[in-house]
Amino acid sequence: MNQNTYASIIAEMFQAKFRPGMREVEFLREDIVEFSRKLNIKLPKNLGDLVYSFRYRAALPQSIQSQAPEGDMWIIRPAGTARYRFVLVPNKPIAPNEALIVTKVPDATPGMVARYALSDEQALLAKLRYNRLVDIFSGVTCYSLQNHLRTTVPNMGQVETDEIYVGIDRKGAQYVLPVQAKGGTGKVNIVQIEQDIGVCSHKFPSLICRPIAAQFMRDGVIALFEFQQDDNGVGISSEKHYKLVPPEEVTEDDLRAYRTLTPD
Repeated sequence: MNQNTYASIIAEMFQAKFRPGMREVEFLREDIVEFSRKLNIKLPKNLGDLVYSFRYRAALPQSIQSQAPEGDMWIIRPAGTARYRFVLVPNKPIAPNEALIVTKVPDATPGMVARYALSDEQALLAKLRYNRLVDIFSGVTCYSLQNHLRTTVPNMGQVETDEIYVGIDRKGAQYVLPVQAKGGTGKVNIVQIEQDIGVCSHKFPSLICRPIAAQFMRDGVIALFEFQQDDNGVGISSEKHYKLVPPEEVTEDDLRAYRTLTPD
C-alpha cells in the first residue's frame, strides 16, 4: 500500500477526532479499519505499519501539521496496546551540527564485517561496537547487551531499540545506554528516544539511563547524540562527531590538538 493511501486514512482519522485547542488526540488501531472502510480503501495488510510509517519514516500530512500552533508539531506516541495518541511537541528537529569538530578514530572494524553488512543501520551499529565509540563518547566502559530489543512497556505498548549497552564508570556507577542508529536518509526521531527512556525505566530501573543516537553524515562521519529528559521533554545534552580512519591518518598534529582539548 502506497504512502498516499496511508496519508488519506490518517488525515481523515485525525480530522474526525480533532477539535481546536486540543493538544492530544487519541485513536485506536481499530479506528484504522473504520476509516479505511469509510474512504472505501482496501485495508493495509499490516495495520501497525500505517502508524509505524508516520512515527518513524514519513512526515504527517500537511492537513494535520497545519493544525499545530507556530513552533509546535504533531507526533504520534504509543498509548498502550493498540492505542496511540497524536501529541503536540516543540518543533525542534534532531540533526547534526555541521559546525562541530570531527575527531579521528583509528578504524578497528573487521574488513569482513564492513564488506558484508546488509544495511547502513547494521554497518553503523557494527562500527559503534568494534570501535568502542559508545565508550569513547560516554566516558563509560560499555558492553553490548542485546541487539534489536523488542519488548512491551506499560502505557506505550510494543517498542524496539536498535541496541542496548550496559556500562560502568570509575566510581562503580552502572548505566544502561539504549542506542538508536540511523543510516542513509534516516532521521533521529524524538518518539524513539522517549520509548528508549521508557524501556530503561521499565526493564532496568536500578541503572542510570543515558539514551544515545547515532547517525551517518557525509564522508563517513558518525554523529553521536546523548539525550536527557526534563519537565520540557527530551532534548540533546551532548553531541560529538567521529570519523574512522586508517591508523596512519591520525597525525602528530591531530594528537597534539586532541591533547590540548579541555576534558568534558
